[in-house]
Amino acid sequence: MPAHSRPLVVSEIVEETRAPHTRLLRVSLEVEHARTYWQRADPSRPREREVEIAFGEYWFGAKSMARVGALTLAFSTRFDPFPHAIEALRLWTAAERSTRTTICHWHLQLTDPIYRAFTGTYLPERRASGRREISREPVVRWVGEFDRENRWSAATRVGFASKLLSAASRAGLVEGTRDPRPLITPRVSPVALGYLLYLLRSVRFAGTLQDNPYLRSIGLEGGLVDDTMRQVPGLTYRRIGDLIDVTWDHENLVAWVRTVEATSP
Repeated sequence: MPAHSRPLVVSEIVEETRAPHTRLLRVSLEVEHARTYWQRADPSRPREREVEIAFGEYWFGAKSMARVGALTLAFSTRFDPFPHAIEALRLWTAAERSTRTTICHWHLQLTDPIYRAFTGTYLPERRASGRREISREPVVRWVGEFDRENRWSAATRVGFASKLLSAASRAGLVEGTRDPRPLITPRVSPVALGYLLYLLRSVRFAGTLQDNPYLRSIGLEGGLVDDTMRQVPGLTYRRIGDLIDVTWDHENLVAWVRTVEATSP
């Protein structure tokens, strides 16, 4: 049982999204727009007012009100529900682009079960079986298998396949835009992994801290997990046989980010 610096209270625990939805068809992995959102958003404001402000202040450039609304809804869904996430991301001005990209990928995984299954199970299983490439047609078939209730049209399945591949490409999991597309593994720094681990402290998710879709999506499986966990700043990770012990140095994600920001070169 991992050790915590203090017990988390029930009100701080949220769940990863489990019900499939189609929001990815409207907003993919928009890393720079997401950064703008967490720098300027106020989750306490009514959503309609937030959209008006975002449109009037050109948060996302000269986009239509409808597009600003879609972006604002997507980002509020991906970031707002998680305790301390917006505050931590606003404070973390020194985060590198690659770290911000991986953070956006993880938040999309947390809030989209289709993207989570695609990047955290389907693609890792392909890599493990020696298939190092992916094309759109197999992804279309996979979406059809995921849609067991047959709710989506053929056009929607094709749209999902395109958006999944596009988001995975931006996340650094798939290379290029022409079939066949090589599967690649992004380089994720220990500090980026620290964000995920502190975030997951407040999330009820399927799997364990050492074996879950979020780690598998970036190629962290088996012995690599232990080696990488030991490099993460702000926690102490120990394994004795099958027993895992994690000691957290900071109370929450914001406190962890403050320390990381203060020690950044």
